[in-house]
Amino acid sequence: MITRTAATKNGEKRSHDNGKSRDPHANSTALGDSRGIRDGGVSEPRTAAVAEFAADVFSERVMRDLLPEAVYYSLTQTIRQGRRLDESVAEAVANAMREWAIARGATHYCHWFQPLTGSTAEKHEALYISDGNGGALTSFGASALLQGEPDASSFPSGGLRATAEARGYTAWDPTSPAFLTRYGGNIALCIPTVFVSWTGEALDKKTPLLRSIDALSEQAMRILHIFGTDNGVSRVRTTVGAEQEYFLVDEPQFFERPDLLMCSRTLYGASSAKNQQLADHYFGPIPERVRAFMAEVEASLYRLGVPVHTRHNEVAPGQYEIAPLFEEANVACDHQMLLMETLTRVATRHGLRALLHEKPFAGINGSGKHNNWSMCTDTGVNLLDPQDETHTNLQFLVFLVAVIAAVDEHAALLRASVASSGNDHRLGANEAPPAIMSIFLGEMLTDIVRQVEAGEMTRTLSSAVLDLGARTLPQIPRHAGDRNRTSPFAFTGNKFEFRAVGSSMTCAWPNTVINTIVAESLAKIADRLEKTLKGNTSPEKLASVVFEVLGDLIRKHKRVLFDGDNYSEAWHAEAERRGLPNLRDTASALQTFGEGNVVKLFERHKVFNPSELKGRQNILAEKYATEVRIEADTMLMMARQLIAPAGTRYEQELATALAATRSSGLDTSRRERLLKEIAVLNESLQMQIDFVTAWLDGAGEPADSAVGEACRVASELKPEMDKLRSLADRLEAIVPMDSWPLPSYRDLLFIK
Repeated sequence: MITRTAATKNGEKRSHDNGKSRDPHANSTALGDSRGIRDGGVSEPRTAAVAEFAADVFSERVMRDLLPEAVYYSLTQTIRQGRRLDESVAEAVANAMREWAIARGATHYCHWFQPLTGSTAEKHEALYISDGNGGALTSFGASALLQGEPDASSFPSGGLRATAEARGYTAWDPTSPAFLTRYGGNIALCIPTVFVSWTGEALDKKTPLLRSIDALSEQAMRILHIFGTDNGVSRVRTTVGAEQEYFLVDEPQFFERPDLLMCSRTLYGASSAKNQQLADHYFGPIPERVRAFMAEVEASLYRLGVPVHTRHNEVAPGQYEIAPLFEEANVACDHQMLLMETLTRVATRHGLRALLHEKPFAGINGSGKHNNWSMCTDTGVNLLDPQDETHTNLQFLVFLVAVIAAVDEHAALLRASVASSGNDHRLGANEAPPAIMSIFLGEMLTDIVRQVEAGEMTRTLSSAVLDLGARTLPQIPRHAGDRNRTSPFAFTGNKFEFRAVGSSMTCAWPNTVINTIVAESLAKIADRLEKTLKGNTSPEKLASVVFEVLGDLIRKHKRVLFDGDNYSEAWHAEAERRGLPNLRDTASALQTFGEGNVVKLFERHKVFNPSELKGRQNILAEKYATEVRIEADTMLMMARQLIAPAGTRYEQELATALAATRSSGLDTSRRERLLKEIAVLNESLQMQIDFVTAWLDGAGEPADSAVGEACRVASELKPEMDKLRSLADRLEAIVPMDSWPLPSYRDLLFIK
């Protein structure tokens, strides 16, 4: 039985938590608590793992103990309030950081950064060098902390730098704490940095993210000032909690699959009779070997201050998930990179391989990285928390509608932010949202949005109580709205969950885009409110103007709201009728970055200049085309050296057996049909091998741009690769198991 109430202006308050999510990834605690977690701020440790939380992090707590009070205060003003770094503190910080690291066994240091390769980079330097007289000199001081100089020409620049223009700089990011890594018995001090060219243009993922956080903070502060809630607030941060899905396969089988080794996904593979049809893997008992792996991963991450909280089996066999609590976006994105590196490194110690590719196996769930995003003041107020009597919470409604408008106006850009060759296989499949960007609000907020549109606010739908029918069971609270796992951008209590992010991606890029488009939306709202109010912010005037502005925005952008099944064909047709973009592949999506309004958007908020944005478009397009070509080359190698020979051998065996059977006078019609089927498949396979080979060897004219070449690869090469795979998979379903040269899906997914 469900008991439900509705809270009105003068009525009772809701009985539970306003629809706030109890998801551990939710931004439901104060930002100060997040910082406390990051600093090792745990009370009454109960396990060794918890006791060592952030033990390898040069956290604010460590700095408070080691730095002079004035230096500590100056540095924390930069970290907490976004004030410009006072470089005079660098010497004291470098000395403390060096001695702290050496005391823990570190021998080297590095600037740890995120170039446009999609991974991290580091060049190790010794903390001490010989003085030539049997002694040692320190090689790590203020200058080494503040700036490094890696070779910029060896990293992708998308045309920002010529090959001969090699100089690049790394610069200390004090807002993300330094940490120690422990690999192969060696300990190194890693200092998070940005990476820019000699011209100052960003060559990394972190610099634009930090710029976008500044842009959103500036516009959000304007809204808070209008409402008079900016007292004591100096900055608005974005917060992120990213759920990481991944697969584990047995390492010996991994090495028997050239496609997994080279491309991180299976380019061939017939479906297993059983995969996820029974839904018996999801949340099932974690296999003992996997649990041991997870425990070591978590212990390693705890030492690095990564607040991982959840672990469980995912839907597909062999698929799992690990998820942290939310943190400030910059730190969360750094921690996501550490999390992926830790998964990959620790798996090998357990005889496993972690697959972070979005779709390592065809026909079953792929892997995403659900990006839980919110906005929070530096005083700990979550700006996307509906609170009680949501229909009267005008400030929350402004931030909510700003996000709605941002997603609608920049849906194509949001889709482009998650574009990759791997994610193309996942988006729109049965476990992921489609490439159509839409927003799920849930029943309570949908009802309020309709009231705003109608211009009359009277109620907030309340949560309910569920009576489970048995006396021994508790009556449990039910949230005011359901969840929607098919939505790409869903409100989940006090945050938005961007479900379209791919599992192998850095979170920095999509969060840069989200921050920027929401900053733009807030700027437009602030412009209109300031112009209309003209300083008159009396409660009556403010409410009247806010409702007028929000009503106009909802009427304009409500087409992006959809609470139904995003997987259904009916929604695809409805989305087309509404005029929502549906960019089905990366090549199409990347063209968005060249549109004039997008270029001006990033330039207006000082996140990218036109050259930086064009460079990223080129890099992403080149990466897409290169990855697909590598997959095609790998497919050809496997087809020629493994699959075609296996098919030919089986054809010869059948022919020999058929000849022997004919001499006995028995009926051979069925065997003749099987032999013919195999012969036709073998011939078709060889023809398709020749076709793909010819394409790669230069059939057709290359396009005159990186995006054009990506489009050509998507439209011409990928369909032929799909045909090649289809033929090989049909062969696998017929050739005897002991004659097939590759571990099957059954082996890869179920042997642990």
